[in-house]
Amino acid sequence: MGQSSGGRKLTTPRMVVLAGALALVLAACGSTTSSKSAAKSTSASSPTSSAPSSSAVQGGTATLAEGAQGTPNYIFPLDPAADLTVANIGYFQGLIYRPLYFYGGDGYGVGLNPKKSLAYPPVYTDGGKTVIVKLKHYQWSDGKPVTSRDVTFFMNLLVANKAQYGNYVKGKFPDNVTSYQAKGPYEVVFHLNRAYNQAWFTGDELSNITPLPQHAWDKTSATGKVGNYDTTTKGAKAVYNFLAGQAKDTSTYNTNPLWKVVDGPWKMTHFDNTGHLTFVPNPRYSGPDKPHLSKFEELPFTSDSAQFDTLLTGNQLSVGYLPAQDLGRQSLASRAGYHPLRWAQWQINYIDINFNNPQVGPIFHQLYIRQALQHLMDQTGDVKTILDGKGGYPDYGPIPPKPANPYLSKVQESNPYPFSISAARKLLQTHGWKIPASGPATCTRPGAGAGHCGAGIKAGQQLKFNLLYLSGSSYMQREMEVYKSDAGQAGIVLSLSSAPFNTVVSETLPCTPSQAQCKWQMGNWGAGFAWSYPPVPTGELLFQTGAPDGNSYSSPTADRLINDTIHSNSSAVMKSYDAYLSRNLPVIWQMCTYTISEVSNKLHGVSFNPVGPITPEDWYLTK
Repeated sequence: MGQSSGGRKLTTPRMVVLAGALALVLAACGSTTSSKSAAKSTSASSPTSSAPSSSAVQGGTATLAEGAQGTPNYIFPLDPAADLTVANIGYFQGLIYRPLYFYGGDGYGVGLNPKKSLAYPPVYTDGGKTVIVKLKHYQWSDGKPVTSRDVTFFMNLLVANKAQYGNYVKGKFPDNVTSYQAKGPYEVVFHLNRAYNQAWFTGDELSNITPLPQHAWDKTSATGKVGNYDTTTKGAKAVYNFLAGQAKDTSTYNTNPLWKVVDGPWKMTHFDNTGHLTFVPNPRYSGPDKPHLSKFEELPFTSDSAQFDTLLTGNQLSVGYLPAQDLGRQSLASRAGYHPLRWAQWQINYIDINFNNPQVGPIFHQLYIRQALQHLMDQTGDVKTILDGKGGYPDYGPIPPKPANPYLSKVQESNPYPFSISAARKLLQTHGWKIPASGPATCTRPGAGAGHCGAGIKAGQQLKFNLLYLSGSSYMQREMEVYKSDAGQAGIVLSLSSAPFNTVVSETLPCTPSQAQCKWQMGNWGAGFAWSYPPVPTGELLFQTGAPDGNSYSSPTADRLINDTIHSNSSAVMKSYDAYLSRNLPVIWQMCTYTISEVSNKLHGVSFNPVGPITPEDWYLTK
């Protein structure tokens, strides 16, 4: 959903972080667990399969259905913003490259998972300004050890190429690291520019680090020799450009020797651009959670209906999902040999709006316009009529609304902008817009000041917006059609179009008005933002000025509140941040939906991590 996840569109870091594979057509927001920084007081285990236990069978193949919200398309773990999705991080990279710190799973909720991490929990000294990281003794698939040099290799590439990294926020990681050094083969020391909330720094900063095989990747061309090029800025840029260039050539993923050197529990043996991936166990994997299966496959589908039809055959999928529009057909899946597993990710859901669009950006800058758009989003009605009243729940702000957590403000809980077409009309009319019987409202009082349309809005300008949304999802199509109808009654005309997840994500990036890509106006990839690397929902990736996964929203008040959240573990600080953005509307909040996975009765050990990669190494078949 990363974070950033993924975060973003990670479902969106454009983790969303955890949009992407498997049933994330439904995982628009929420979680059955608390945020990592709240884990001490509200920890909960990840959702797991409830099928009867039995003796594990070593070997066999498990297949998983990818969702309509994207397929893996980028292998290099220094993802640019457009490729920072859960499909890549959670369902691809995370299986073959382990992050320094792994979050979620194994009963840890969304907290730090020491079992699956490559390093022991960090030690903070010098008043919190020095961080000591000690690596466990893992090895790469070619037999070489994973060492501190692999960590500094990642850091050197990141520092020299931070503008290309999707999780980069100016002033944050790695800017807030004044120096880092390898102290022997298994220890790295980081010196910070000040003390930070340690839960935040570990979860949202150190978890970004994925050790990379310096002994195999520190080169500037396919035929060049491995060296120590990364130790200079010029060399680090050349190495990054080579690796990123190789990662863009997806046609060579199956053969490129770079991608054969891995440290995760799996090795990839097949990749194609449709999204079909095959993995086999990495025989040199050093972790305690070695795979039971002999093969794991991810299968793409063009729509949730096509996936469900395949699921009902009962013999092609080990794990699929129940589409939102098919909630009443659970019995069919049960008869086909599956049992349901309901779960959700630690994320929020919204429609993005482009504050820098040269045509409509000045309109979106007006808070009353955003308030009108929010009043027209009938989340409660959508849950009742589209999701059968039990497939989702509303989201009115930047803190995930579920589960109960100490960060949710009273403002978000009370829904500051309840559904009301009349309230939306009144806001527009009192600010100089003439609303006709049909068609778009027109600005009759341009300019700034009370009772006027607002700065930058011209006389005669109309309230017409293009809204690009996720294709392949019947419930999403119905939701957007309802929104269009309700908005039209207030004089706001929405022109709808749909596209696959990867397209929507890549076309809705932050931009400047002069850029050609800034033509997008409203975008809805169906899953908002998931806190998956980083797991702490503090907002710097989304709503701070210049946020890499944002929409060019900028507010000095939001900037101050976000900075407060990363320097304090106080729930009051998080509540203040949540309350402000629930009212100030950097996006248009929309309903969240649960994921209902369908798991074969022959497959056991299945769980879905609300903040991190899937873990098929824990799955096993029975006779």
